Amino acid sequence: MHTLLRFCSLLFTLIRFDLAKVVLEYNQVQGWRGFLLHSLSILSALFTSRRARLRPAGVRVRLACEYLGPIFVKFGQMLSTRRDMLVPELVQELVKLQDRVPPFPPSVAIERIEKALGGRIQDIFASFDSTPIASASIAQVHFAYLKHSTPQGDTQKPSGRPVAIKVLRPGMRAIVARDLALLRKAAWMMQKVWVDGRRLKPQEVIEEFSTYLQDELDLMREAANASALRRNFAHSPLLCVPEMIWAWCRPKVLVMEWMEGIPISQVERLQAAGVDIKKLAREGVEIFFTQVFRDGFFHADMHPGNIQVSTEPARFGRYIALDFGIMGSLSDFDKSYLAQNLLAFFKRDYHRVATLHIESGWAPASTRVESLEGTIRAVCEPYFDKPLKDISVGQVLLRLFQASRRFSIDIQPQLVLLQKTLLNVESLGRDLDPELDLWKTAQPYLERWIKTQVGLKGWIERFKYEVPQWSQMLPKIPRLVHDVLVTQGPASRELEIRVVRLEQKARAYRTGLRILQGLVLIGIVCIAIGIGKWPSLSL
Repeated sequence: MHTLLRFCSLLFTLIRFDLAKVVLEYNQVQGWRGFLLHSLSILSALFTSRRARLRPAGVRVRLACEYLGPIFVKFGQMLSTRRDMLVPELVQELVKLQDRVPPFPPSVAIERIEKALGGRIQDIFASFDSTPIASASIAQVHFAYLKHSTPQGDTQKPSGRPVAIKVLRPGMRAIVARDLALLRKAAWMMQKVWVDGRRLKPQEVIEEFSTYLQDELDLMREAANASALRRNFAHSPLLCVPEMIWAWCRPKVLVMEWMEGIPISQVERLQAAGVDIKKLAREGVEIFFTQVFRDGFFHADMHPGNIQVSTEPARFGRYIALDFGIMGSLSDFDKSYLAQNLLAFFKRDYHRVATLHIESGWAPASTRVESLEGTIRAVCEPYFDKPLKDISVGQVLLRLFQASRRFSIDIQPQLVLLQKTLLNVESLGRDLDPELDLWKTAQPYLERWIKTQVGLKGWIERFKYEVPQWSQMLPKIPRLVHDVLVTQGPASRELEIRVVRLEQKARAYRTGLRILQGLVLIGIVCIAIGIGKWPSLSL
């Protein structure tokens, strides 16, 4: 019954905001599909005002998401990251979606906190502010002070420290399950009715959205993400990540260190506090590229609402990251692909960009390099009529993805997430400093990463990693050969003797390999010392 009522609500919204016309505006739909969509559009004319129907398509889609509630708002936010799939007009409106959700009652928040933490709130916190300081579609946040005591055996010793408590909204799992079931049905219908539906893969998009939502519903996962990011930037003068108070972290309640800061969107307050705005813009880009190319693990929701600037004397002017529900990760292969693509683009080496697409396996092996190269040149060359500081690196990636579509290239989800985050970072940086040259800031990171992968330093790192594995594998080879031969039938005495001798030789080789490894490492240290004494020898 709940699903049926929700489906009726969805159908009413479809008619109220004339969403059938949105499909008709961007696609020539014929046959019974076209008849169905035109019929829905006529119904919309009967139930909605002319002014409402004359709104741009993107605005109607955004208003429909807001009307349907928090889960559909988050779905719209996720769709805004799929710039490789949607037309720019729709994306620009979906980006405006924000979680404007009233807080749930303090009594409910206290009940949920006490149930999750297994004790009365006054026994755990010295004081608790029942008025939430933030409220979103999935959770809301309260301010509190911890007491001196912690559960017995815990290694952390917080002493009356201020904390932020994040509490999941009640009934979220049931709401998410219900709306996801509805979205899956809508995706199935969309794929049947919309001519372009099969290419856009709506059912796969819903499953991707489901993964994001499930991650956000587990606050222990968010705490682990925050802990990993904090460890990566433990000694950084650029970024602060709140410490998770693990003694009081649960799947439905998260307690973290409280940090004093100013939202990064409040530029006038930052200037009044004495923050160097241009320096702040450069450091934001530096933080992002450090996460991507050094760690391969990045905060994937870096909109202004999730970033503050510290006002505490000990870490004044540093970025504070918040909300770690959505994180991105990249393999070495992804990082290499991105770095080489961007470097090749800014060198106008379009042949290399096309070759990288095919070598990566994302473009079919049958793709003509010259054809793909020509398409990339056509969409990217106009950028070079502008100064480098005016070139949007995020838009470069977007245009590359769009150009790739006609060649049946499937864009990897992790790269779409990265591209969305890069656009956020770039927009944020240029809001702070319109003269920000993002390429000038990013280029050293890309070139340095490439050198560590293909240069002497990269070879040394791989050698140090691989040699111990070789030394462990060598003694096992004769035994593996012996096991295979035994399974083929009774082994002769001569064969057994040869296997034993091979094992003895393998042990000797392993000892020799370890000695060689030690000598090579000693040699590397000597070379490093030599380079330090004679800079002219530096690579």
